[in-house]
Amino acid sequence: MSDILDPADCQTMTDVRAGVDDVDRRIVALLRRRFGYMDAAARIKPDRSAVRDEWRKADVKTKVDAEAGRLGVDRALTARLYEDLIESSIAHELAQFDQIRSGE
Repeated sequence: MSDILDPADCQTMTDVRAGVDDVDRRIVALLRRRFGYMDAAARIKPDRSAVRDEWRKADVKTKVDAEAGRLGVDRALTARLYEDLIESSIAHELAQFDQIRSGE
């Protein structure tokens, strides 16, 4: 949206709220896309035990922590958010895996 201002350019709470609403819409769209990848993983992985991958979980958290540090985002906050996001993703993927295989 062209009427969404950069945070540094906001002059009113209306500007701020419009920006926050825009960011929230984008986050939800990105979550939809991320969970689409979980659906793909559930379709592709050969067995249910492959869904929980602790190495990959640690890898994602390491990459997110590095990006948070690079961008100056609160690393403790991103760690908490991503722990929940990853666990929710695993639960979703397990449910999808079971649903896909129940039709076979």
